[in-house]
Formats: sequence, C-alpha cells, structure tokens
Amino acid sequence: MISPQQVETMIQTKFPDAKVQVAGDGEHFEAIIISDEFTGKTKVKQHQMVYAAVQEAMASEAIHALSLKTYTPQTYQSTVNS
Repeated sequence: MISPQQVETMIQTKFPDAKVQVAGDGEHFEAIIISDEFTGKTKVKQHQMVYAAVQEAMASEAIHALSLKTYTPQTYQSTVNS
C-alpha cells in the first residue's frame, strides 16, 4: 500500500516549485497541485503532466485512482477569492 505522503513526494519531485496536497486511503487519492509549470497549458495537458509523475505507481496498480485538481498560482487565487 502506498501513502498519501509517498504520492505527494512523487509529484513534488516532478514539480519542485509546486504546492502539493494529497489525501487518500492507500489506493484512491485526491491531489491538489498548484504550479507555475501549468501556465498556458490546458487542464488535459496539466493532468497528463501529473500522471507522468506517478506513472510507475499507477502501472503497478499501487495507485488505483487519482483525482486531480490542477491550478496555476493565478487560477488558484481566483478560485479561492470567488
């Protein structure tokens, strides 16, 4: 079983500038990632970037499901302030 902290570390390794929060039960996870690297990219591309960071864990089925919310710092601020 994999911990939310391990998933967070995988994502943080790929996005060192990011703010990452991961919650989950060992198989199913939810992640919020805020990174400048998402600027100018579609949500689909942002999610593909994150899935690439956890690809090995997903391929081995250590992670069965990963729900993502990705933001640039600007879009996160507008979401929080709305």
